[in-house]
Amino acid sequence: MLKTYLKIAFRNILKSRMFSTINILGLAIGIASFVIILLYVGYEFSFDRFYKNSENIYRVFMDYKTGDHFEQGDAQVYNMSGPTLKNEFPEIQDFVRLYHLKKSSFVVEKSSFEVQNGYMTDPSWFKIFGHPLIEGNVATALGEPNTIVLTQQTADMIFGKTDPLGKRVTIFCGGQNTNLTVTGVLKDIPENTYLKINFLVSFQTMKNWPLDRPEPNWGNNNYFTFLLVDQNANITELQQKIKELKIPPTEERHNIEPLTGIHLHSDKPFEAETNGSIAQVRFLIAVTFIILLLSWLNYINLSNAKSLERAKEVGVRKVSGAKKGQLVTQFLIESLLLNLVAVVIAFAIVLILVPYFSTFTGKPLTTEIFSGKAILLLAGIPVLGILISGAYPAFVLSGFKPVKILKGKITANSRSTGFRNAFVVAQFLAAIVLLVGTITIFKQMKFVSDQPLGADLNQVIAIKNNILDEKENLGNTFETLKTEFTKLPSVKAVSIAETYPGNDDNTSYFMGITYPDGTQEGQTKWYTAEADEDYVQVMGIEMLAGTPLSKNSKTNKNKIIINETAARKLGFLHPADLLDKTVSFWGQNWVIQGVMEDYHSLSLKYNIEPLILRYTQNYGANGVLIKLNNVASLSGVSNTIQQLETEWKQNFPKSNFQYNFVDEKFASLYNADRKFGKTFGFFTLLAIFIASLGLFGLTFYSCTLRIKEIGVRKVNGAKVSEILALLNKDFVKWIATAFVIATPIAYYSMHKWLENFAYRTTLSWWIFALAGALALGIALLTVSWQSWRAATRNPVEALRYE
Repeated sequence: MLKTYLKIAFRNILKSRMFSTINILGLAIGIASFVIILLYVGYEFSFDRFYKNSENIYRVFMDYKTGDHFEQGDAQVYNMSGPTLKNEFPEIQDFVRLYHLKKSSFVVEKSSFEVQNGYMTDPSWFKIFGHPLIEGNVATALGEPNTIVLTQQTADMIFGKTDPLGKRVTIFCGGQNTNLTVTGVLKDIPENTYLKINFLVSFQTMKNWPLDRPEPNWGNNNYFTFLLVDQNANITELQQKIKELKIPPTEERHNIEPLTGIHLHSDKPFEAETNGSIAQVRFLIAVTFIILLLSWLNYINLSNAKSLERAKEVGVRKVSGAKKGQLVTQFLIESLLLNLVAVVIAFAIVLILVPYFSTFTGKPLTTEIFSGKAILLLAGIPVLGILISGAYPAFVLSGFKPVKILKGKITANSRSTGFRNAFVVAQFLAAIVLLVGTITIFKQMKFVSDQPLGADLNQVIAIKNNILDEKENLGNTFETLKTEFTKLPSVKAVSIAETYPGNDDNTSYFMGITYPDGTQEGQTKWYTAEADEDYVQVMGIEMLAGTPLSKNSKTNKNKIIINETAARKLGFLHPADLLDKTVSFWGQNWVIQGVMEDYHSLSLKYNIEPLILRYTQNYGANGVLIKLNNVASLSGVSNTIQQLETEWKQNFPKSNFQYNFVDEKFASLYNADRKFGKTFGFFTLLAIFIASLGLFGLTFYSCTLRIKEIGVRKVNGAKVSEILALLNKDFVKWIATAFVIATPIAYYSMHKWLENFAYRTTLSWWIFALAGALALGIALLTVSWQSWRAATRNPVEALRYE
């Protein structure tokens, strides 16, 4: 019997090639899209789950008091935070502090290497994270000052095949340098981690390498701190106790969050790196399920469209004694074959596209999908597809009455059209929601690109600070470098600064300031950085009152300039009224020399914060900014860069010349959002394509049912335009219904997404109108071909009796 079922199924599939091709294509695209996004989502959720104790590791972060309540603050906490929490709460088994070295230079003999993402950390790092050493002893590797552990990749880059243990390296970072001994080689950390680690330096090295104060203190909060919590601890109770713990910064409190949730759920200032977004992941999950459901709905619609052609087959087989169960089995086997072919094609598409999708998203996705729990999930797709997409047509076809079939009385009115209409509404409801999402995302990206930043980033080059030369007076060397750079005809101005828009590596902040009238305020974050007298000119920032920072160190001592937001925070609406006023912080008095216009130093996801610029005194920690003099050609820019490199090498012969364009650096802040927008748009197109396939099937079905009606109307003088209007009016009604339902859903969804941006575009009415018009246009184009064929068909053929 099974052999007979298979033979009939193959014959029917081959007989209806167009029907089969459309079905298989829709199912294959739906399944392939589902698998690809599943791989992406799986990777996003896999972050930091490979550590031995990952489920029991929690990060400490700060909450800041705003008015009468606390809000989430920074990702970094104090040197004292870890020891204090461990001593106070027995549920905390241990802590580890990590001081981030974002960019360091290693010198071994005469060779130098640039290495990013190192950390100064406690020996407890090995206990908490449990990541293995390939060489060295966990108990002693980071126990002494001036010791370093390298990852295997970093060790291979620096030492090649030579055993690195016991070797000496000189490391330069933040204008400071020290000699370290390699005491271990760490197994490479996987890419799916919040903490990208290439080397670890013992925490006690701070005693000899004064990047910060090594002893526990409530000074600068520059430390990522993680806790190893007892697996039986009540985390909710522990979190509440930690919040209630009183600490010297009275306007702050500690809080905790799980390590495994940081990547998708945390977007705090001073994160170790740019994290993912749970909102974006949820959007993609929704999209992939929509595409998969649309592909199954298509099968149902197309099967219904074909049902009349198979009605006589069902009638003859029933008269011949076939039972309903046998007919259901026959149609389910056909569904099984179609789904299996679609699955094979879908996996072939996945194998081809995943490398390209991985490159596009920047995620190391792999096609290792045929193992573990993934295979169970993927195997369940065709099974579920068969049940959903095959069951309805099978039961409908097998339920035809043989008497009606053989008398030719199976008409449109003999079966419920409610499901089919609902399917079309559902398909285009999803299409309209996705279209609104795509338009909104691209409108927001256009908005942030066109938004005035308050600074002119065009043709500004930033040279990274990678000083390896030990000079007694870096200030004089930098002054000489500035002078030589300024002599170049293509250079307009040069500045030395800690920060610039798009790069907050060296920007810090403090809380607690005394206003000019003596009022003390401790609930505002005041960001501060160092810059020289030319920073305002190089960045094209307007001065609203006063003058930029002064070069003369004697007259410039403890003088600052602030932005508009800081001026308003101090209670002054007119910037000129602030000139020569005194504020106090860090235990010192500072005189306000000027007020500059607000500018965005971070992406438009964040509000502009109060900013204070101080005159630079630490040249070794700062970079160089060069404003070009309207260089028009690419060759001119290239020649200028070569000249800058020559001058750099003359002043710092041992140091690498690394640069970037500031406007490109700022634009890169939105790379993840742009990629999300393109990915969202691509899968939106797939969803619309699949919905159109379904509409094509339903049009075919509708025209088939009404073929004699159309013939009668034409014989009685109906025009082609009238026939087209007759056939298309129902589809217009369904699209209109979908638009009404989709609009509030789309508005709510995109409103939630836009909340990720402090500066955002508006959800204008035309976005919804355009999405509705596009959906209607696509629907009419899809149905027009079938409608035109039916309207222009010879009525004699439609009315001829067999």
